[in-house]
Amino acid sequence: MAGPERDTLFTAALDERLARQAPLADRMRPRRLDDVVGQEHLLAPGRPLRALIEADRLSSVILWGPPGTGKTTLARLIAGATERAFIALSAVTAGVKDVRDVVAAARQRLAEHGRGTILFLDEVHRFNKSQQDALLPAVEDGTLTLIGATTENPYFEVNAPLLSRSTLFRLQPLGPDAQRAVIERALSHEGAEAEEDAIALLVNLTDGDARAALTSLEVALALAPQRAITVADIEAARSARALRYEDDDHYDVVSAFIKSIRGSDPDAGLYWLARMLAAGEDARFIARRLVILASEDVGMADPLGLIVADAAARAVEFVGLPEAQLCLAQAVVHLATAPKSNRVTVALGRAAADVRDQPAGQVPAHLRDAHYGGAARIGHGAGYQYPHDDPRGWVLQQHRPEHLEGRRYYEPSDHGAERELRVRLRPPGSGPGSGPGEDR
Repeated sequence: MAGPERDTLFTAALDERLARQAPLADRMRPRRLDDVVGQEHLLAPGRPLRALIEADRLSSVILWGPPGTGKTTLARLIAGATERAFIALSAVTAGVKDVRDVVAAARQRLAEHGRGTILFLDEVHRFNKSQQDALLPAVEDGTLTLIGATTENPYFEVNAPLLSRSTLFRLQPLGPDAQRAVIERALSHEGAEAEEDAIALLVNLTDGDARAALTSLEVALALAPQRAITVADIEAARSARALRYEDDDHYDVVSAFIKSIRGSDPDAGLYWLARMLAAGEDARFIARRLVILASEDVGMADPLGLIVADAAARAVEFVGLPEAQLCLAQAVVHLATAPKSNRVTVALGRAAADVRDQPAGQVPAHLRDAHYGGAARIGHGAGYQYPHDDPRGWVLQQHRPEHLEGRRYYEPSDHGAERELRVRLRPPGSGPGSGPGEDR
Protein backbone atom coordinates (compact mmCIF):
# COMPACT_ATOMS: atom_id res chain seq x y z
CA MET A 1 0.00 0.00 0.00
CA ALA A 2 1.35 3.38 -0.96
CA GLY A 3 0.39 6.92 -1.84
CA PRO A 4 -2.74 8.80 -0.67
CA GLU A 5 -4.47 5.71 0.75
CA ARG A 6 -1.56 4.99 3.06
CA ASP A 7 -1.38 8.64 4.13
CA THR A 8 -5.09 8.62 4.95
CA LEU A 9 -4.77 5.51 7.10
CA PHE A 10 -1.72 6.93 8.85
CA THR A 11 -3.58 10.17 9.63
CA ALA A 12 -6.60 8.27 10.95
CA ALA A 13 -4.41 6.10 13.20
CA LEU A 14 -2.58 9.17 14.49
CA ASP A 15 -5.84 10.98 15.24
CA GLU A 16 -7.18 7.95 17.09
CA ARG A 17 -4.04 7.61 19.20
CA LEU A 18 -3.97 11.32 20.02
CA ALA A 19 -7.64 11.15 21.01
CA ARG A 20 -6.88 8.34 23.47
CA GLN A 21 -3.95 10.27 24.95
CA ALA A 22 -5.64 13.65 25.05
CA PRO A 23 -6.41 15.22 28.44
CA LEU A 24 -9.79 14.37 29.92
CA ALA A 25 -11.03 17.93 29.33
CA ASP A 26 -10.35 17.52 25.62
CA ARG A 27 -11.79 14.00 25.43
CA MET A 28 -15.01 15.26 27.05
CA ARG A 29 -15.34 18.25 24.74
CA PRO A 30 -18.89 18.26 23.28
CA ARG A 31 -19.23 17.17 19.67
CA ARG A 32 -22.79 18.51 19.17
CA LEU A 33 -24.61 21.64 20.34
CA ASP A 34 -27.02 19.45 22.30
CA ASP A 35 -24.07 18.10 24.30
CA VAL A 36 -23.04 21.54 25.56
CA VAL A 37 -23.78 22.05 29.25
CA GLY A 38 -24.62 25.58 30.36
CA GLN A 39 -24.92 28.80 28.29
CA GLU A 40 -28.64 28.15 27.77
CA HIS A 41 -29.15 31.89 27.21
CA LEU A 42 -27.15 31.50 23.99
CA LEU A 43 -27.53 27.86 22.97
CA ALA A 44 -30.99 26.70 24.00
CA PRO A 45 -33.27 25.94 21.01
CA GLY A 46 -34.28 29.19 19.37
CA ARG A 47 -31.64 31.28 21.13
CA PRO A 48 -29.57 33.62 18.97
CA LEU A 49 -26.14 31.99 18.81
CA ARG A 50 -27.55 28.51 18.25
CA ALA A 51 -29.78 29.74 15.44
CA LEU A 52 -26.85 31.42 13.69
CA ILE A 53 -24.64 28.33 14.01
CA GLU A 54 -27.31 25.91 12.77
CA ALA A 55 -28.13 28.13 9.80
CA ASP A 56 -24.41 28.66 9.04
CA ARG A 57 -25.11 32.40 8.95
CA LEU A 58 -22.70 33.46 11.65
CA SER A 59 -21.22 36.94 11.23
CA SER A 60 -18.19 38.15 13.16
CA VAL A 61 -18.54 37.57 16.90
CA ILE A 62 -16.60 38.04 20.12
CA LEU A 63 -17.04 35.27 22.72
CA TRP A 64 -16.33 36.76 26.14
CA GLY A 65 -16.23 34.70 29.29
CA PRO A 66 -14.10 33.28 32.10
CA PRO A 67 -11.85 30.26 31.50
CA GLY A 68 -13.59 26.94 31.11
CA THR A 69 -16.96 28.27 29.93
CA GLY A 70 -16.83 26.78 26.43
CA LYS A 71 -15.41 29.44 24.10
CA THR A 72 -13.04 27.05 22.28
CA THR A 73 -15.68 24.31 22.31
CA LEU A 74 -18.13 26.63 20.56
CA ALA A 75 -15.50 27.51 17.98
CA ARG A 76 -14.90 23.82 17.25
CA LEU A 77 -18.64 23.17 16.96
CA ILE A 78 -18.90 26.04 14.51
CA ALA A 79 -15.99 24.53 12.55
CA GLY A 80 -17.93 21.27 12.29
CA ALA A 81 -21.17 22.94 11.26
CA THR A 82 -19.98 25.48 8.69
CA GLU A 83 -19.38 24.97 5.00
CA ARG A 84 -16.86 27.81 5.09
CA ALA A 85 -13.15 27.24 5.56
CA PHE A 86 -12.23 27.36 9.25
CA ILE A 87 -8.82 28.67 10.29
CA ALA A 88 -7.66 28.78 13.92
CA LEU A 89 -4.93 31.04 15.28
CA SER A 90 -3.79 31.86 18.79
CA ALA A 91 -3.09 35.53 19.51
CA VAL A 92 -0.32 34.35 21.84
CA THR A 93 1.82 33.08 18.95
CA ALA A 94 0.39 34.70 15.81
CA GLY A 95 1.60 38.02 14.43
CA VAL A 96 0.60 40.51 11.76
CA LYS A 97 2.24 38.37 9.04
CA ASP A 98 0.09 35.38 10.03
CA VAL A 99 -3.04 37.53 9.85
CA ARG A 100 -2.08 38.89 6.43
CA ASP A 101 -1.40 35.35 5.15
CA VAL A 102 -4.86 34.24 6.35
CA VAL A 103 -6.50 37.27 4.72
CA ALA A 104 -4.67 36.67 1.42
CA ALA A 105 -5.69 33.00 1.40
CA ALA A 106 -9.28 33.94 2.25
CA ARG A 107 -9.44 36.40 -0.66
CA GLN A 108 -8.09 33.78 -3.06
CA ARG A 109 -10.50 31.14 -1.74
CA LEU A 110 -13.46 33.48 -2.15
CA ALA A 111 -12.42 34.57 -5.65
CA GLU A 112 -11.65 31.10 -7.00
CA HIS A 113 -14.22 28.94 -5.22
CA GLY A 114 -16.81 31.36 -3.81
CA ARG A 115 -16.13 29.91 -0.37
CA GLY A 116 -15.96 32.11 2.71
CA THR A 117 -13.52 31.83 5.59
CA ILE A 118 -13.99 31.85 9.35
CA LEU A 119 -10.97 32.85 11.44
CA PHE A 120 -11.03 31.71 15.05
CA LEU A 121 -8.65 33.90 17.04
CA ASP A 122 -8.16 32.58 20.55
CA GLU A 123 -7.20 35.11 23.24
CA VAL A 124 -7.89 37.99 20.87
CA HIS A 125 -7.15 40.43 23.72
CA ARG A 126 -3.45 39.50 23.34
CA PHE A 127 -3.35 41.21 19.93
CA ASN A 128 -2.09 44.78 20.09
CA LYS A 129 -3.71 47.65 18.20
CA SER A 130 -1.69 47.22 15.01
CA GLN A 131 -2.41 43.48 14.92
CA GLN A 132 -6.14 44.07 15.40
CA ASP A 133 -6.08 46.83 12.77
CA ALA A 134 -4.66 44.34 10.27
CA LEU A 135 -7.86 42.32 10.63
CA LEU A 136 -10.25 45.22 10.28
CA PRO A 137 -10.46 45.65 6.46
CA ALA A 138 -11.04 41.93 5.89
CA VAL A 139 -13.73 41.78 8.58
CA GLU A 140 -15.33 44.98 7.29
CA ASP A 141 -15.62 43.85 3.66
CA GLY A 142 -16.68 40.29 4.55
CA THR A 143 -13.54 38.52 3.39
CA LEU A 144 -13.24 37.04 6.90
CA THR A 145 -15.76 36.16 9.53
CA LEU A 146 -13.97 36.60 12.85
CA ILE A 147 -14.64 34.56 15.96
CA GLY A 148 -12.61 36.13 18.74
CA ALA A 149 -12.39 34.49 22.16
CA THR A 150 -11.34 36.46 25.22
CA THR A 151 -11.38 36.23 29.00
CA GLU A 152 -10.90 40.00 29.30
CA ASN A 153 -13.47 42.74 28.98
CA PRO A 154 -13.54 43.40 25.21
CA TYR A 155 -14.60 47.00 25.76
CA PHE A 156 -11.12 47.53 27.20
CA GLU A 157 -9.08 45.07 25.14
CA VAL A 158 -10.60 45.01 21.63
CA ASN A 159 -10.33 47.99 19.30
CA ALA A 160 -13.62 49.85 19.08
CA PRO A 161 -13.89 49.60 15.24
CA LEU A 162 -13.39 45.83 15.38
CA LEU A 163 -15.80 45.43 18.29
CA SER A 164 -18.46 47.53 16.56
CA ARG A 165 -18.36 45.16 13.57
CA SER A 166 -18.82 42.08 15.77
CA THR A 167 -21.66 40.72 17.84
CA LEU A 168 -20.67 40.28 21.47
CA PHE A 169 -21.81 37.08 23.19
CA ARG A 170 -21.04 36.80 26.89
CA LEU A 171 -20.55 33.33 28.34
CA GLN A 172 -21.25 32.81 32.03
CA PRO A 173 -19.45 30.56 34.54
CA LEU A 174 -21.20 27.24 34.78
CA GLY A 175 -23.70 27.04 37.61
CA PRO A 176 -23.42 24.29 40.23
CA ASP A 177 -25.95 22.03 38.44
CA ALA A 178 -24.19 22.39 35.10
CA GLN A 179 -20.78 21.82 36.68
CA ARG A 180 -22.11 18.70 38.39
CA ALA A 181 -23.48 17.44 35.06
CA VAL A 182 -20.04 17.86 33.43
CA ILE A 183 -18.36 15.93 36.26
CA GLU A 184 -20.92 13.12 36.30
CA ARG A 185 -20.72 12.75 32.53
CA ALA A 186 -16.93 12.43 32.75
CA LEU A 187 -17.18 9.86 35.56
CA SER A 188 -19.56 7.78 33.44
CA HIS A 189 -17.28 8.08 30.42
CA GLU A 190 -14.29 6.90 32.47
CA GLY A 191 -16.18 4.08 34.18
CA ALA A 192 -15.52 5.63 37.60
CA GLU A 193 -17.58 6.81 40.55
CA ALA A 194 -17.24 9.44 43.26
CA GLU A 195 -18.64 10.19 46.67
CA GLU A 196 -21.37 12.79 46.71
CA ASP A 197 -19.26 14.99 49.00
CA ALA A 198 -16.31 14.69 46.60
CA ILE A 199 -18.42 15.90 43.67
CA ALA A 200 -19.82 18.76 45.75
CA LEU A 201 -16.31 19.76 46.80
CA LEU A 202 -15.02 19.72 43.23
CA VAL A 203 -17.98 21.88 42.12
CA ASN A 204 -17.22 24.40 44.87
CA LEU A 205 -13.49 24.53 44.24
CA THR A 206 -13.62 25.07 40.49
CA ASP A 207 -15.99 28.06 40.50
CA GLY A 208 -17.84 27.42 37.24
CA ASP A 209 -14.73 26.44 35.25
CA ALA A 210 -15.48 23.15 33.47
CA ARG A 211 -11.92 22.67 32.24
CA ALA A 212 -10.51 23.10 35.77
CA ALA A 213 -13.06 20.60 37.09
CA LEU A 214 -12.15 17.99 34.49
CA THR A 215 -8.41 18.54 34.93
CA SER A 216 -8.72 18.06 38.70
CA LEU A 217 -10.96 15.04 38.18
CA GLU A 218 -8.35 13.45 35.93
CA VAL A 219 -5.71 13.82 38.64
CA ALA A 220 -8.12 12.48 41.27
CA LEU A 221 -8.81 9.45 39.06
CA ALA A 222 -5.10 8.69 38.94
CA LEU A 223 -4.96 8.83 42.75
CA ALA A 224 -8.12 6.88 43.51
CA PRO A 225 -7.91 3.13 44.11
CA GLN A 226 -10.55 1.16 42.17
CA ARG A 227 -11.47 4.49 40.49
CA ALA A 228 -13.75 5.43 43.39
CA ILE A 229 -13.01 9.06 44.18
CA THR A 230 -13.20 10.38 47.73
CA VAL A 231 -13.00 13.85 49.24
CA ALA A 232 -9.35 13.16 50.09
CA ASP A 233 -8.64 12.47 46.41
CA ILE A 234 -10.16 15.79 45.37
CA GLU A 235 -8.23 17.60 48.11
CA ALA A 236 -5.01 16.02 46.92
CA ALA A 237 -5.79 16.78 43.28
CA ARG A 238 -6.42 20.43 44.09
CA SER A 239 -3.50 20.56 46.57
CA ALA A 240 -5.78 22.22 49.09
CA ARG A 241 -7.39 21.22 52.34
CA ALA A 242 -11.16 21.36 51.99
CA LEU A 243 -13.17 23.15 54.61
CA ARG A 244 -16.43 21.51 55.57
CA TYR A 245 -18.92 24.10 54.36
CA GLU A 246 -22.53 22.99 54.46
CA ASP A 247 -25.55 25.30 54.01
CA ASP A 248 -25.64 26.16 57.72
CA ASP A 249 -21.92 26.97 57.64
CA HIS A 250 -22.48 29.23 54.66
CA TYR A 251 -25.05 31.37 56.44
CA ASP A 252 -23.18 31.35 59.74
CA VAL A 253 -19.86 32.35 58.21
CA VAL A 254 -21.42 35.10 56.11
CA SER A 255 -23.21 36.39 59.20
CA ALA A 256 -19.95 36.44 61.14
CA PHE A 257 -18.25 38.21 58.22
CA ILE A 258 -20.84 41.01 58.07
CA LYS A 259 -21.04 41.44 61.83
CA SER A 260 -17.25 41.63 62.14
CA ILE A 261 -17.05 44.46 59.60
CA ARG A 262 -20.04 46.20 61.17
CA GLY A 263 -18.23 45.85 64.49
CA SER A 264 -15.16 47.64 63.06
CA ASP A 265 -12.88 44.61 63.43
CA PRO A 266 -10.74 44.42 60.26
CA ASP A 267 -8.78 41.37 61.43
CA ALA A 268 -11.94 39.35 61.99
CA GLY A 269 -13.33 40.54 58.66
CA LEU A 270 -10.17 39.35 56.90
CA TYR A 271 -10.28 36.00 58.70
CA TRP A 272 -13.85 35.27 57.60
CA LEU A 273 -13.04 36.49 54.08
CA ALA A 274 -10.08 34.09 53.89
CA ARG A 275 -12.19 31.26 55.23
CA MET A 276 -14.95 31.86 52.68
CA LEU A 277 -12.46 31.98 49.81
CA ALA A 278 -10.72 28.80 51.00
CA ALA A 279 -14.10 27.04 51.11
CA GLY A 280 -14.84 28.01 47.52
CA GLU A 281 -17.45 30.68 48.26
CA ASP A 282 -18.45 32.58 45.12
CA ALA A 283 -16.39 35.79 45.03
CA ARG A 284 -19.31 37.58 43.38
CA PHE A 285 -21.51 36.76 46.36
CA ILE A 286 -18.90 38.17 48.75
CA ALA A 287 -18.62 41.33 46.66
CA ARG A 288 -22.40 41.79 46.62
CA ARG A 289 -22.53 41.53 50.40
CA LEU A 290 -19.82 44.19 50.74
CA VAL A 291 -21.69 46.57 48.44
CA ILE A 292 -24.85 46.14 50.51
CA LEU A 293 -22.96 46.60 53.77
CA ALA A 294 -21.36 49.81 52.47
CA SER A 295 -24.78 51.46 52.34
CA GLU A 296 -26.48 49.56 55.15
CA ASP A 297 -23.86 49.92 57.90
CA VAL A 298 -21.42 52.64 56.77
CA GLY A 299 -23.67 54.86 54.73
CA MET A 300 -23.05 58.59 54.74
CA ALA A 301 -20.58 58.35 57.62
CA ASP A 302 -18.09 57.47 54.86
CA PRO A 303 -19.64 57.95 51.39
CA LEU A 304 -16.42 56.63 49.83
CA GLY A 305 -17.21 53.19 51.28
CA LEU A 306 -19.79 52.44 48.61
CA ILE A 307 -17.34 53.45 45.88
CA VAL A 308 -14.64 51.16 47.32
CA ALA A 309 -17.07 48.24 47.64
CA ASP A 310 -18.35 48.76 44.11
CA ALA A 311 -14.79 48.94 42.79
CA ALA A 312 -14.01 45.62 44.50
CA ALA A 313 -17.09 44.04 42.91
CA ARG A 314 -16.00 45.27 39.48
CA ALA A 315 -12.49 43.96 40.10
CA VAL A 316 -13.92 40.49 40.74
CA GLU A 317 -15.44 40.59 37.24
CA PHE A 318 -12.51 42.31 35.53
CA VAL A 319 -9.52 40.66 37.23
CA GLY A 320 -10.98 37.41 38.57
CA LEU A 321 -9.59 35.13 41.23
CA PRO A 322 -7.06 34.69 42.70
CA GLU A 323 -5.87 38.29 42.23
CA ALA A 324 -9.26 39.81 43.06
CA GLN A 325 -8.87 38.47 46.62
CA LEU A 326 -6.66 41.52 47.26
CA CYS A 327 -9.38 43.87 46.06
CA LEU A 328 -11.93 42.20 48.34
CA ALA A 329 -9.48 42.40 51.24
CA GLN A 330 -8.93 46.12 50.66
CA ALA A 331 -12.69 46.68 50.69
CA VAL A 332 -13.02 44.69 53.92
CA VAL A 333 -10.33 46.76 55.66
CA HIS A 334 -11.77 50.04 54.40
CA LEU A 335 -15.33 49.23 55.48
CA ALA A 336 -14.28 47.76 58.82
CA THR A 337 -12.19 50.82 59.74
CA ALA A 338 -14.72 53.36 58.41
CA PRO A 339 -17.05 55.23 60.78
CA LYS A 340 -20.44 53.53 60.90
CA SER A 341 -23.96 54.82 60.41
CA ASN A 342 -27.22 53.08 59.62
CA ARG A 343 -29.12 56.34 59.22
CA VAL A 344 -29.63 55.86 55.47
CA THR A 345 -31.18 52.44 56.18
CA VAL A 346 -33.41 53.90 58.89
CA ALA A 347 -34.39 56.85 56.69
CA LEU A 348 -35.44 54.63 53.80
CA GLY A 349 -37.45 52.46 56.20
CA ARG A 350 -39.30 55.51 57.52
CA ALA A 351 -40.03 56.80 54.03
CA ALA A 352 -41.20 53.36 52.89
CA ALA A 353 -43.52 53.14 55.92
CA ASP A 354 -45.15 56.45 54.97
CA VAL A 355 -45.54 55.31 51.37
CA ARG A 356 -47.20 52.15 52.66
CA ASP A 357 -49.33 53.59 55.47
CA GLN A 358 -50.15 57.18 54.47
CA PRO A 359 -52.33 58.52 51.64
CA ALA A 360 -50.22 59.08 48.53
CA GLY A 361 -51.12 62.74 48.09
CA GLN A 362 -50.58 64.89 45.03
CA VAL A 363 -47.28 66.19 43.71
CA PRO A 364 -47.22 69.91 44.67
CA ALA A 365 -48.11 72.03 41.65
CA HIS A 366 -44.83 73.96 41.72
CA LEU A 367 -42.85 70.69 41.47
CA ARG A 368 -44.75 69.31 38.50
CA ASP A 369 -43.23 69.04 35.03
CA ALA A 370 -43.55 72.38 33.26
CA HIS A 371 -41.51 71.68 30.14
CA TYR A 372 -44.29 70.65 27.77
CA GLY A 373 -46.61 72.97 25.92
CA GLY A 374 -49.68 73.99 27.92
CA ALA A 375 -48.22 73.05 31.31
CA ALA A 376 -48.07 76.67 32.44
CA ARG A 377 -51.76 77.20 31.61
CA ILE A 378 -52.76 74.54 34.14
CA GLY A 379 -50.41 75.86 36.82
CA HIS A 380 -47.63 73.29 36.59
CA GLY A 381 -44.36 74.73 37.85
CA ALA A 382 -45.93 77.98 39.01
CA GLY A 383 -44.14 79.34 42.07
CA TYR A 384 -41.13 77.00 41.86
CA GLN A 385 -37.98 78.63 43.24
CA TYR A 386 -34.71 77.60 41.61
CA PRO A 387 -32.18 76.97 44.46
CA HIS A 388 -29.18 77.98 42.37
CA ASP A 389 -30.59 81.50 42.05
CA ASP A 390 -30.32 81.98 45.81
CA PRO A 391 -26.85 82.92 47.13
CA ARG A 392 -27.20 80.29 49.87
CA GLY A 393 -27.79 77.54 47.27
CA TRP A 394 -31.16 76.54 48.81
CA VAL A 395 -34.59 77.97 49.37
CA LEU A 396 -37.35 77.07 51.79
CA GLN A 397 -40.19 75.50 49.83
CA GLN A 398 -42.50 72.50 49.98
CA HIS A 399 -41.09 69.31 48.40
CA ARG A 400 -43.62 66.66 49.47
CA PRO A 401 -47.37 66.24 49.59
CA GLU A 402 -48.66 68.68 52.20
CA HIS A 403 -49.75 66.07 54.77
CA LEU A 404 -46.20 64.64 54.87
CA GLU A 405 -44.19 67.85 55.09
CA GLY A 406 -43.71 67.48 58.84
CA ARG A 407 -42.32 63.96 58.62
CA ARG A 408 -38.59 63.47 59.13
CA TYR A 409 -36.72 60.50 57.70
CA TYR A 410 -32.99 61.16 57.51
CA GLU A 411 -31.23 62.29 60.67
CA PRO A 412 -27.42 62.43 60.33
CA SER A 413 -25.44 60.86 63.13
CA ASP A 414 -22.35 62.36 64.78
CA HIS A 415 -20.08 59.79 63.10
CA GLY A 416 -17.60 60.53 60.34
CA ALA A 417 -18.83 62.64 57.43
CA GLU A 418 -22.36 62.71 58.85
CA ARG A 419 -21.16 65.09 61.56
CA GLU A 420 -20.45 67.63 58.83
CA LEU A 421 -23.74 66.82 57.14
CA ARG A 422 -25.61 67.57 60.36
CA VAL A 423 -23.94 70.98 60.51
CA ARG A 424 -24.53 71.64 56.81
CA LEU A 425 -28.17 70.66 56.92
CA ARG A 426 -28.91 72.52 60.17
CA PRO A 427 -26.46 75.41 60.64
CA PRO A 428 -25.54 76.14 64.27
CA GLY A 429 -27.74 78.79 65.80
CA SER A 430 -30.43 78.43 63.25
CA GLY A 431 -33.97 77.85 64.23
CA PRO A 432 -36.53 75.63 62.56
CA GLY A 433 -36.94 76.50 58.92
CA SER A 434 -33.76 78.54 58.64
CA GLY A 435 -31.59 76.07 56.69
CA PRO A 436 -31.72 73.34 54.08
CA GLY A 437 -32.22 70.75 56.81
CA GLU A 438 -34.97 72.58 58.63
CA ASP A 439 -37.44 70.66 60.77
CA ARG A 440 -39.92 69.35 58.26
